[in-house]
Parts: sequence; structure tokens; C-alpha cells
Amino acid sequence: MRTTPGSTRSWLWAHPLVSDSILAVVLTTASLWTIVAFAEPPYARPADALNLALAASCTLPLTLRRQRPFVLLVATALPGVGLIALGYSPGLSGIGTFVLLYSVAAHRGLALSLAALAVSFATYAAMVAAAPVPISWANHVVMTTVMLLCWVCGRALRLRRAYLSELVQRADRLERAREADTRAARAEERSRIARELHDVVAHHVSVMTVQAAAARKMLDTKPDVARDALTAIEEMGRTAMAEMRSIVGVLRTDGPAERAPQPGMQDLPALVEQMREAGLRTQLWIEGERRGLPPGVDLAAYRLVQEALTNSLRHAGPSARAWVTVRHEPDELSVHVEDDGRGAAEESLRIGGKGHGLVGIRERVALYGGVLRIGPRTGGGFEVRAQFPINHRPLGNSPLNHRPLNHSPLKQSPLEDRA
Repeated sequence: MRTTPGSTRSWLWAHPLVSDSILAVVLTTASLWTIVAFAEPPYARPADALNLALAASCTLPLTLRRQRPFVLLVATALPGVGLIALGYSPGLSGIGTFVLLYSVAAHRGLALSLAALAVSFATYAAMVAAAPVPISWANHVVMTTVMLLCWVCGRALRLRRAYLSELVQRADRLERAREADTRAARAEERSRIARELHDVVAHHVSVMTVQAAAARKMLDTKPDVARDALTAIEEMGRTAMAEMRSIVGVLRTDGPAERAPQPGMQDLPALVEQMREAGLRTQLWIEGERRGLPPGVDLAAYRLVQEALTNSLRHAGPSARAWVTVRHEPDELSVHVEDDGRGAAEESLRIGGKGHGLVGIRERVALYGGVLRIGPRTGGGFEVRAQFPINHRPLGNSPLNHRPLNHSPLKQSPLEDRA
């Protein structure tokens, strides 16, 4: 298999023991050859087996320089001093000391690297004291400079590695945070889409189901009433398809979506009329001065009323009535939907059922910092009460005074009698 120089370097970098072994063998060979070739009297004793063994013991340990650099630095100090004390040629054993000093500084902490620097100076001082001939000041300066340079280069490499490692860890943390934000945004978007789809589908399908049941019962006895119910089902289906098409259009990415205006509190009369036609006797009160609502609060309040009335239509029973009270205050919008439907068993089903409507209501109210209460109504039935905090300038000065919720017995309108 052919290998390029770059791939060879990468392989050696990934296997440091191999590269260190090659370095130790090459340096030991060069040191022993230097001793044999240049060790001549009177500068040094003739080379012998002890000379070669001591010199090799100063360079061969470089094989493990990354695993035990400080221990090897201390261990090679004795044979290095012995070479000088016995008058042998040291060969290139001093280079082994420099490499080990660099390794300690590059792979160990500051305290241990300072200790290694102290050991190196102490070893050199011992060699100077054991030398048979005086050593010049120039040699002292060169050795001191080289040892300090090896130590500084090792520390610089260690700090650079620590800095790069911190950059990598920071990048990993940022990537994980970005992925977490992306997952949270996707979950929030899925939740929002699920709320919109549920509000549109559940409401319209519930009304269509009730109308279809009424048409089936009246088909033989009152065909005109059944025909009207089927017409209402057809219109409701078209409305549902239009809203579904609007929602799906927003999700498209290959072109601009055709967006229709979102429903709001101004559409409550039409919603109440729709529920009356479906069979739920519903009344609406709007109290206080109408104000401009934030679009999100406007939609959330409308969907809350829609879901509450849909639940009343589905669970309250055929003879139930529902009341919707909307109260505009200077810094708050209150919405109260209640019915006088079935008892505790059906109420438990509404609260703890498997549907997503009440979950969507809670999410919408919480999204705008509102307060929500869902539960049985005093005297029987069910109620949904929410307060949305707002602070907007009024859009008009024509207050609509309507009867409050604690009213006298309600008078049914002709539309209510149709239920």
C-alpha cells in the first residue's frame, strides 16, 4: 500500500511510542558512533564496554519519554554524571537530557516541570564538579541557555495544546447548545402547529358530527331540517378545508404562502351563532370598552372560547346551555366560558381525557403569561376561565354594556330554540 509523507506523519503522530523508539535508537546510534570515533586521549579515556553502556543508558530511555519523563530524567542523571567522573566521552548523552527536560515541560504540570528544570541544573552542576578539567564560562552560558530554551519551548507547547483543547471543548459546547436550541425550537414549532391543527379540525369536525347526527334523525320525518343540516355540514367542511389549506400553506418552503387573516375576538359572534346552529344554546356577553389586543392574545383568546364551546357541544349533553363572557379591562382581558351540562363523571372525562384541546389551551394561556382555571362549575356543569394581561391603548370610545354573568334566568332567543 502506497503512503504519502503526510499520511506517514499522521500515522507516527497517532503512534507516539513508535516515533519515540525511532528517536531513541537513532540518537543512541549516533552517540555510540561519536564515542568510538572521537574519544581519544588525553581528552577522554579510550572507549570500552562501560563507556558505551553508560552512554546508551542516557539515550535509550527516550523510548518512554512521554509516559515517564520526570522519572527518566532523574534516572539518566546518574550515568551522565558517571561518564564525566570516570573520564569517558559523554557522546550525545546531553541531548537526551535536553529532550527529557522538554518532554516534562510539554506533558506535565508547572510544578513538575520546574522540578525537572531544577534537576537538570543540579545534574549539570554535578558534572562540572566531577569533570577532570575546568569548563569555560562560555560552555556554562551555552548549557544554561539551551536548558532554559528547552523548558520554555515545552511549556509553550503545553499551553498551546491547552488553549486548542479549550477551543475544541468550547466549540463542542456551542454545538451542543445550538442543537439543543434547534430541538427546542422544533418542539415549540411542532406544538404550535399541533395546537392550530387541533383547534381547526376538532372544532369543525365536532360541529359536523353533531349536524350529521341531527340530519340522520330528521331524514325521514323532517327532510327540510335534514337538508339544512347537510347544507351546514357542507359549509363547515369548506371552511375547515380553507383553514387547513391556510395552515399547510404556511408550512410550505417552495413558495409564498397564501395567508388568510387569523380569527380573533371580533369573530366571536359568528362562532356563537355557529354553535347555536350546531345545537348548543349559547349566549355571549361582552363587557367593558373594546380595546386593541395583541395579535397573539387575540388569537389565543378566540381559540380558548372555540375549544371550550366545542367541548361543551361534545360532552355537555343535548339540553345543555353555554355562556361566554368577555370582559375588557385596562390591563387585562378576562374570558369565561361555562355550561350547565352533565355531572362529575363527564367533567372528569373533559379534564382527564386523552384529547389535546385542554393541553393546547394551557399552552396558549401560559405563552402570554395568563392565568387559567379549568374545572367543574358551582351548581353543575363545567367552566373555563382565563385572564390575559395586556396594556394597549383603546381603539374606540363606545363601551358595550352587557349583562354580567351572575344574571337572572336567561331568556332564550329564537336561534337558541332551534337546538
